[in-house]
Amino acid sequence: MTGAALAPALARAGVTWRDDGQVILTGPALALADACDRAFLALAAPWGAVEERHPPFVAAAPLDRLDYFRSFPHLATFPVCLDDDDANLDAFTGTDPVRGDGTVGLTRTRPAREVLTPAACYQLYIHHAGARLDAPRYLTVRNTCFRREREYRPLRRQWAFQMREIVAIGARDEVRAFLDRTRAMVDALVAGLGLPAAWELATDPFFRPTENARYLLQRVSPTKHELVYDGLAIGSVNLHHDHFGATFDLERDGRPATSGCVAFGLERWLYALTDRFGADPAGWPDIEAAARAAAAEAA
Repeated sequence: MTGAALAPALARAGVTWRDDGQVILTGPALALADACDRAFLALAAPWGAVEERHPPFVAAAPLDRLDYFRSFPHLATFPVCLDDDDANLDAFTGTDPVRGDGTVGLTRTRPAREVLTPAACYQLYIHHAGARLDAPRYLTVRNTCFRREREYRPLRRQWAFQMREIVAIGARDEVRAFLDRTRAMVDALVAGLGLPAAWELATDPFFRPTENARYLLQRVSPTKHELVYDGLAIGSVNLHHDHFGATFDLERDGRPATSGCVAFGLERWLYALTDRFGADPAGWPDIEAAARAAAAEAA
């Protein structure tokens, strides 16, 4: 995997890039990323979305029910621990644990039962499994997500990144109304910022997509639209139909619930804003004010 050089102006703004696909934010860059997150919370506020906080690990078994590991094996990252019997630990410590090339000389590992969260919303459906809803449920969550890639680029494509999502679970018409109105708020936000971004039809990054029935279904009946800035998806609107509802026994009025989400990549928004308005904080727009105005406009 290869990294990419970081613009000196971004470094001065508080962005430090690591070639393992991760970024460190400090100073003005961190403040802008946090402002972006508060802006997205402003778009969640009209729905009364309840915020939840989930750990970075998610159990593998429920993700397997979604066929995640056959659909996205190339993206998955697993937390791995050494088997803790003394002989195995002695074997590990008896040589150089970290080799000259920086790789770890693992000995026998314990069985992997978790995966590092690939998308923030997955944990919501798992957590609310078995719910019987008599009204739509609106939720929001932010988490560190992990996706392995062939190549990493600062703020644009990372192994670890921050994702904010707003989720609706309910009847089909309720979820469609949520997606339409929230997308209108996002449209008002980018217009207010003067950010040249547009929606494009998209599909999820399936492994061997032409052999995956879910990819083919997304091509025939589009359910995903991405908000694209300069060739980069900075957000998405996703209609899941009853995929999560049926899998996790979520019901709305006695039927499998429909779900949908609007997702934002915080580092990608940081890239878009600094690319558009420069790395000098003096030129950055007030994204929180723009989001509040967008929410009021779409009310």
